[in-house]
Amino acid sequence: MAATAAYLPLRAPAQVGLGQLLPSYWAAGARFPGQPARRRLAAGGGRELAGIRAEALPGGGGGTRREAMVPPYNVLITGSTKGIGYALAKEFLKAGDNVIISSRSAERVESAVTDLKKEFGEQHVWGVVCDVREGKDVKALVDFARDKMKYIDIWINNAGSNAYSYKPLVETSDEALMEVITTNTLGLMICCREAINMMRNQPRGGHIFNIDGAGSDGRPTPRFAAYGATKRSVVHLTKSLQAELQMNEVNNVMVHNLSPGMVTTDLLMSGATTKQAKFFINILAEPPNVVADYLVPNIRAIPTNQSMKPTYIRFLTGLKAYSRIFSRIAFGARRNK
Repeated sequence: MAATAAYLPLRAPAQVGLGQLLPSYWAAGARFPGQPARRRLAAGGGRELAGIRAEALPGGGGGTRREAMVPPYNVLITGSTKGIGYALAKEFLKAGDNVIISSRSAERVESAVTDLKKEFGEQHVWGVVCDVREGKDVKALVDFARDKMKYIDIWINNAGSNAYSYKPLVETSDEALMEVITTNTLGLMICCREAINMMRNQPRGGHIFNIDGAGSDGRPTPRFAAYGATKRSVVHLTKSLQAELQMNEVNNVMVHNLSPGMVTTDLLMSGATTKQAKFFINILAEPPNVVADYLVPNIRAIPTNQSMKPTYIRFLTGLKAYSRIFSRIAFGARRNK
């Protein structure tokens, strides 16, 4: 099944104003730790970013050639003891891959790993407690992955929170705001940082997938404004990381976006308290296993095809959403689903 993908732009426009050019020029001096300066300005050839051309290196930032990725893949998923994260883990295991799951809850990690090992065997799935808001936890997650698998091919940043709070921002507590922002924004940044540092030193490189959510397309998210704002930032962070990787000539790591659409998880259903919310959930939402069944083959196709292009894989496209709304209005489809 072909992925529904939109390629995210890595190159800046050919014509840029001074206000745009100067920050990009300053950023061009930023390098990954230990990486030698290999950039040159040139009239032609190489890749271009904000008017600066770079000479491409084979393989990763260290200049080594990237090994081909072949299945089975080693997969790490944050926030994966329930919901869409758990469903993704199961689909990867069904495909014959090896999976590490994680969660803040030791009890949920133990329960999920026990269930998955019963179904898929002892040597294909492992679990570890990890609070993505804590840098030390994410570093420990990387160490755990290296110990169990040696390397990670696919890292999926699924951990997220809405603090199970659906109310106007003016009524939202400090605690709820901190829970949402530190998990969805700070946690994502920490995970991306550690994943990139891990993968760029792997001969096979790796792929990172950041999961978006309501608000990522810029549409308003009343009653969960903080959540929507953090998910809007996911797309920007992904684009910025793609640009940084290109700027630093790291050719063996790519960051992608993954959009599961509306999934019937505890998080979604806790907000289904209005007639309008129930209407759209009936029309657009799908259970986690249905979404994972579509997403996993499309995720796996990227390393299988040896692609290093930035990709946006979407389960619920605009066309699919409008088609379902029309079918509901015209034919009464998906009523009380």
